[in-house]
Amino acid sequence: MKLRRGIDEHVVVVGAGLAGLSAALHLAGRGVRVTVIERGEHPGGRMGRADINGYRLDTGPTVLTMPELIDEALAAVGDSVAQRLTLIPGAPAYRASFADGRHIDVFSDADAMAREVERFAGPGEAAGYRRLREWLTKLYELEFDGFIGSNFDSPLSLVTPGLARLVAMGAFRRWDNVVRKFIADEQLRRVFTFQALYAGVPPQRALAVYAVIAFMDTISGVYFPVGGMRAVPDAMAAAAENAGVQFVYGATVTALDRQGSSVTAVRTSAGERIAADAVVLTTELPDTYRLLGRTPRRLIPVRAAPSAVVAHIGCRAVPDSAHHTIVFGEAWEQTFREIIDDGRTMSDPSLLVTRPTASDPSLAPPGRDLLYVLAPAPNTDVGVIDWATAGTGYVEGMLAAVTARLPEVGLDPEILHVVDPSDWARQGMAAGTPFALAHTFSQTGPFRPANTVRGIDNAVLAGSSTVPGVGVPTAIISGRLAAERIIGTRVHGGEAKAVRP
Repeated sequence: MKLRRGIDEHVVVVGAGLAGLSAALHLAGRGVRVTVIERGEHPGGRMGRADINGYRLDTGPTVLTMPELIDEALAAVGDSVAQRLTLIPGAPAYRASFADGRHIDVFSDADAMAREVERFAGPGEAAGYRRLREWLTKLYELEFDGFIGSNFDSPLSLVTPGLARLVAMGAFRRWDNVVRKFIADEQLRRVFTFQALYAGVPPQRALAVYAVIAFMDTISGVYFPVGGMRAVPDAMAAAAENAGVQFVYGATVTALDRQGSSVTAVRTSAGERIAADAVVLTTELPDTYRLLGRTPRRLIPVRAAPSAVVAHIGCRAVPDSAHHTIVFGEAWEQTFREIIDDGRTMSDPSLLVTRPTASDPSLAPPGRDLLYVLAPAPNTDVGVIDWATAGTGYVEGMLAAVTARLPEVGLDPEILHVVDPSDWARQGMAAGTPFALAHTFSQTGPFRPANTVRGIDNAVLAGSSTVPGVGVPTAIISGRLAAERIIGTRVHGGEAKAVRP
């Protein structure tokens, strides 16, 4: 599709999450008049926020990678990350803590990480890490622009010389098996494969092509914005507003007016009718299809990713604790079977513990720390847990697991806020998961729900449930891809390039 460029063309973006903000910035940068409608009172979508008892909570993602994508979106309107955000690089990006008491810090710098790997597992594994780093870098270079960062009109779009090169380097073998070629130490391998949880597939079953996420985490670098993760959507929204984008908060889109195969207007819960030449929908996939009056044609039903229980905990401040710590349980492979196949909670939990006050103490009252503890959990499609009765005990168990392994944190705790799969579902997230659709082969690239809809000429999808997928970087790319569908040019890299019809 391509917007019929008139004197006063108008695009309505539904949702002010990262995908919607990215789309709005790229469209505004090409001279399109844009209105963003957001049901919440702030920008951010899944990158949510809450202020409780003097603590400033990030209720969505806590790991920020590839800030250059934010910079690219801001550059579309002549703005930049340097003008809008203060980013603190993680050094280390993570600390991985294992059940036997061992730990390893993960650095994006090659030499620093090689030294740490040698300390942890010996010189042979350090050499293997350097080879793995080269492989991950090559994977990223081949995959990112040609696959993750591109629109596909059909599976045939995949048939390129780049695909052949990916096949040759083993990108369609199993993720764990490919990493095993470089790293023998089982615990060390987890550092480069745990990201499969983001994709919703065990590393033993996931394709190695998804290891590009490990590149983002362990090589590209992890950052934290001063002010918390909410600073990212706030910065993007401020830049968009400065460029003329209009925002309407506290309004839910309830219907779309149609004339033939085109959407002509958006209707909101406040009774407003906003005329549109095109719409970008970042709503949850069931809501999107309901608004469009369409049922997707798929031979295989979509499969949701696992969910999570997130507990926000205030505690006594302790210096020198890592910003991100992955607390691995001993039964690592069993974890995936329990939450993905069996629909049960982890019997031997592996947890992500984020301490944002390690980078920005202002996020908690004086003398206190803020912890974000995430436990992967089954989604509501497969789960057999009654969270109303089991939730309190499960969170207490999460906290006990953290303090047992990390005694320096979690002292004098107060539980501030908890979100479990039933809460995600009440927020409208399909299958009660904030991670949208799993990245199985049948839900990746041109096989994922497309960002165009059959029979609708001027509606484009963006967000986690469509291409390219789940995560902060991919959400931002998704907004750019939606903008490209509308304006008919490629905007990547700051220069408009013609898109093939």
